[in-house]
Amino acid sequence: MPHSLPRLLSGLLLSATLSAAVAQTPPAAPAYGPELQGFDYPYELKHYAFESQGKQLQMGYMDVAATGAANGRTVVLMHGKNFCGATWEQTIKALSTAGYRVVAPDQIGFCTSSKPEHYQYSFQQLAINTHALLEQLGIRKATIVGHSTGGMLATRYALLYPEQTAQLVMVNPIGLEDWKALGVPYRTVDQWYQRELKLNADGLRKYEQSTYYVGRWKPEYERWVTMLAGLNQGPGHALVAWNSALIYDMIFTQPVVYEFKDLSMPTLLLIGDADTTAIGSDAAPAAVKAKIGHYNVLGKQAAKQIPQATLVEFAGLGHAPQMEQPAEFHKALLAWLATH
Repeated sequence: MPHSLPRLLSGLLLSATLSAAVAQTPPAAPAYGPELQGFDYPYELKHYAFESQGKQLQMGYMDVAATGAANGRTVVLMHGKNFCGATWEQTIKALSTAGYRVVAPDQIGFCTSSKPEHYQYSFQQLAINTHALLEQLGIRKATIVGHSTGGMLATRYALLYPEQTAQLVMVNPIGLEDWKALGVPYRTVDQWYQRELKLNADGLRKYEQSTYYVGRWKPEYERWVTMLAGLNQGPGHALVAWNSALIYDMIFTQPVVYEFKDLSMPTLLLIGDADTTAIGSDAAPAAVKAKIGHYNVLGKQAAKQIPQATLVEFAGLGHAPQMEQPAEFHKALLAWLATH
């Protein structure tokens, strides 16, 4: 009996310590399905079913009507590698309010779309898939807007379909330089796959903060980390990682920079000039890493190569100016669209 009170107090103290530890442990990221099932999109999610490379596939997409006075114009938004159609949420709202119809698809291998076990990824194939979707929707001509990897895809789309591309807009596109030619070592698909299998929320957050947001972080960015981590750690974990590896190989081996001179439509470059994104830079020798990913230089170089280019730079912003400073970004985008 004399020892009962100390034991009781000790037990209560241990219980309190454990409770405090549990309270300080961040909740586990949700696990989303292989087509991002369980994650809420900002507008109605629709699906386009089609056959490609002998497979039955589907693309998730949003088709948002103008909420302001309709101007009869359509804008197609192409997402980046670590992004989805949903990450265009604020841009969709701004464009719709300004009178535009907005279509935001998820490409095959990404987000709410199919993750085939085998697929020959090319920017041409993804452009053809997107064009088929637009044809089904009755859209004959559109403004094509691409962010990050979507900028490479938008370039390829505009080269394949110049008559259907009214204007081209690239937002911090990757592919403004050819990393392979500049000395970044090649990773095999198997090496990319092993890398992607290890992807988690902490790693994503650290990478995006340092590379995309110039060391800054806002609470609203967390939703997009959760989106990607939940997709990559869900029941489709291996298949999601495999498609991601195939897509990285496409990005690295299919440069578009050499064809900027062939773009025939008015083109807007919206560039956060503090961006340092460069595919494979984590594996590059120090001397190579030091000379790639400088968007304050790359934006100007691209503007000189593209015949009808307009360059708008956002001083001090990173890889996603539409998310960092949406008001400033949308003001520049809408002003240019109105005059072209």
